[in-house]
Amino acid sequence: MKKRMTIMLILVGVLFGGIFGWKIFTGFMMKRYVATMRAPVMTVSTMKVGTASWLSHLKAVGSLRAIVGVNVTTELAGMVQKIYFTPGAVVKEGTILVQLNADAEIGQLHALQAQTELAKITYDRDKAQYAAQAVSKQTVDSDKWNLKNLEGLTAQQAAMVAKKTIRAPFSGRLGISNVNPGQYLNVGDRVTSLQTLDPIFVDFYLPQQALSELKVGQTVTITSDAYLEKKFTGKITTIEPVVDTNTRNVQVEAILTNPNLDLIPGMFASVEVTIGVPKRFLTLPQTAITFNPYGDIAYIVTQQGKDDKGEPIYIANQTFVTTGDARGDQIQVLKGLNEGDIVVTSGQLKLQNGSRVAINNVVQPSDNPSPNLVDR
Repeated sequence: MKKRMTIMLILVGVLFGGIFGWKIFTGFMMKRYVATMRAPVMTVSTMKVGTASWLSHLKAVGSLRAIVGVNVTTELAGMVQKIYFTPGAVVKEGTILVQLNADAEIGQLHALQAQTELAKITYDRDKAQYAAQAVSKQTVDSDKWNLKNLEGLTAQQAAMVAKKTIRAPFSGRLGISNVNPGQYLNVGDRVTSLQTLDPIFVDFYLPQQALSELKVGQTVTITSDAYLEKKFTGKITTIEPVVDTNTRNVQVEAILTNPNLDLIPGMFASVEVTIGVPKRFLTLPQTAITFNPYGDIAYIVTQQGKDDKGEPIYIANQTFVTTGDARGDQIQVLKGLNEGDIVVTSGQLKLQNGSRVAINNVVQPSDNPSPNLVDR
């Protein structure tokens, strides 16, 4: 019995010894494999940190407004006799737009003109007779008063006839016609709109903190979603001397050249006001920065020796950076990098701190501070 127990214990010991020996052997081989295994090389694009000269800007949104713009109306009621304008046409000041029926007024004007001529003849004759002591001074004075009265009535009637002809009050572009021949117009009825488009105003608001940096004459650049590839420049003409007590914003007016009449009143516009003098900043493409809630990160690439084939070994290490304003594809780097550092610009999402990288700069991300916006 003791002999069987001894044999059983020996067999159990051999079994467990074999198991533990296998575990020790596999652990040793795994450590050896891990020690000899190399991390995969990640392909990235890189760029040297450079500097760029940037002008400071204030950004706002605004609305375009005509220098002069009105709804053309009539001062006198009447029937539309003839329409002379083409909707949408550019006209000069004084151009006839609409002729109202003025037959009755013209007839009355002719009658007054005839009476005025007769009154003048009478006055001249009595004036000559008064010199010869043939009539009294009262008669001459009465003739003179009658002549002046008729001249005033004639001028008044002539003005009424002129008002029956509706003219452009200034040069500009006409809008849609709201009248037809034979239509009766009441006083104040809209005929069409007339807007002066070149130059044109843009009105926008800036916070009161910007008042110390604003000056009349500063350059303004605007863009509109109607013309994505165009920029329009102008100058600040007026800064409102009162700050809005509800928003604490100040209204600013700028004037823009608009030779092609692309901009029209009421359009929305993005406004940039150029302030200060140019300053140099470290800049990178925005794709080179990894933005995180705990901080913004960039990867600096450095060479650390060579491999067994004589090829350089590049290692990417994380660094926290402080970024500033963004403009187009570029972003300012205020802290964390130095000029000349080689930084990963694409492919950093697959990197870890200390990753080995291979550099391929055949394709580079855009680094344009003023890209042309194209609607695809």
